[in-house]
Amino acid sequence: SGPTNLHTALTQQAALSPNAPALVFEGQRLSYAELDQRAQTVAKALCAAGIGSGAIVPVCMERSVEMVVALLGIVHAGAAWLPLDPELPAARLAFLIADADAQVTLTQAQWLARLPTGHNAWTLDALPKAESAEPISVSPSDLAYVLYTSGSTGQPKGVMNEHGALMNRLHWMQDAFPIGPNDRVLQKTPYSFDVSVWEFFWPLITGATLV
Repeated sequence: SGPTNLHTALTQQAALSPNAPALVFEGQRLSYAELDQRAQTVAKALCAAGIGSGAIVPVCMERSVEMVVALLGIVHAGAAWLPLDPELPAARLAFLIADADAQVTLTQAQWLARLPTGHNAWTLDALPKAESAEPISVSPSDLAYVLYTSGSTGQPKGVMNEHGALMNRLHWMQDAFPIGPNDRVLQKTPYSFDVSVWEFFWPLITGATLV
């Protein structure tokens, strides 16, 4: 039992342990409150641009604090994230962004030139200014994230993953292998692979620290 969507689960944990360490990366350390604040800034910018439930937001970043902030911000906007490996050929990136019908991609400055000309690409340090956003509600059947197959048999195909299924997995893991504030979880899998999803979010809904 527990929250049936990731947005609620993350929000509840941030309220429960605001000062606990949520994320540690190469000498940077963010508390749950700091991580939530940064993610909400991203969410507000997306919501102000009309991006919410049902929308797919590509993330084209290398492993970083910004990557985690972007994923959480998309969740808190009610949209679904699509992880893109920035090392992919520009033509493949353009195909995936177009296929997902994405309005905006979250990226880092060093990758802007790889993205399609004319496509809206935001870096987290230059987000459009946004006022406070309306509270959102997310249902278990809402889309949480999209992963594309490798395309070994032709064009890559997007696989849609819903909040309810993701939360079932996370609740099962927590029941079977309980973790908490004294635990640290290493995020090691490239984020375009499914295993990365529980690596990112299992610690962040249980009060553990993501490393």
